[in-house]
Amino acid sequence: MNNLKIIIAGGTGFIGQELAKYFGRSNRVYILTRQAVNGHNNLYGKALVRPSDGYNVTYWRWDGEHIEKHWANELDGSDLVINLSGKSVNCRYNDTNKQEIFSSRTKSTETLGLAIQGSAKPPRLWINAASATIYRDSYDKPQDEFTGEYKNDFSVQVCKAWEEKFFSMATPGTRKIALRTAITLGAGGVIIPYLNLLKYGLGGHQGTGKQMYSWVHIHDVCRTIEWLFEQKDAEGVFNCSSPNPVTNKEFMSMLRKTANRRFGLPAFTWMLKIGARIIGTEPELVLKSRWVLPTKLLATGFQFSFPLVEEALKDIINQFPRKKYHLF
Repeated sequence: MNNLKIIIAGGTGFIGQELAKYFGRSNRVYILTRQAVNGHNNLYGKALVRPSDGYNVTYWRWDGEHIEKHWANELDGSDLVINLSGKSVNCRYNDTNKQEIFSSRTKSTETLGLAIQGSAKPPRLWINAASATIYRDSYDKPQDEFTGEYKNDFSVQVCKAWEEKFFSMATPGTRKIALRTAITLGAGGVIIPYLNLLKYGLGGHQGTGKQMYSWVHIHDVCRTIEWLFEQKDAEGVFNCSSPNPVTNKEFMSMLRKTANRRFGLPAFTWMLKIGARIIGTEPELVLKSRWVLPTKLLATGFQFSFPLVEEALKDIINQFPRKKYHLF
């Protein structure tokens, strides 16, 4: 992909910044963000991706609720819109947070949809973030786009409302894809808490360790988006996850092996429930069994650069400062 105009809404987090780096050298990337553009993300505390780093990236403030001329003008005539907006689910599920989790996703999706409807030249493709956690807690069989099953818990309700809002927006000139992404691994984001666990000898399995762990390398997330842009007939729902999920116990074992940490204490379910209250999160984020396969994506001919978790973790660990996390 070259010389394209790409809009990334909610692009100052880990995934958004990796997309900005992946696309930002050979395309024009416009990032819409609620955050201050002089802020920092979770990539070792480095500053946001900047033009001074050789990237063709521009930041625009938006509130996710109102169409504003400065970014709507950029949306008009764009090639690809990627919406990553939404409050983090890494919080306690009280009434206030639940409402914000819902509204931050559905309202930003609606706002982008209305802006696209008002475009003289609408974007060719709109990819909306979605989550592989839409599928039920599964120990018995994998879930995919064709046979996946749902349970009416909070996480599933959020995912369903998010996708329903996305597909309800009439955009006849714009192809649409909801990308149900698994836990995304890279040199930032969720891997940092894992490395901190290893650092303090707590890198054993969580809960029973039998829950399935569906994951995807950030590089393959970027490549999936590029691939789907080029597949002119691709639309609807796609799972974005490695074709080789592992159990939580296998993942933690491989992480310890890759980081050369021989020992890690496990965190049993009762510990996680207590700890989650203390740090303000929900235990289901590590206890839910996510067993997801990218059946539809593979059917298009896509091949993963990192199909195996061992290969993915080796690539990621090699990007971290060894001294900071006591690696190797």
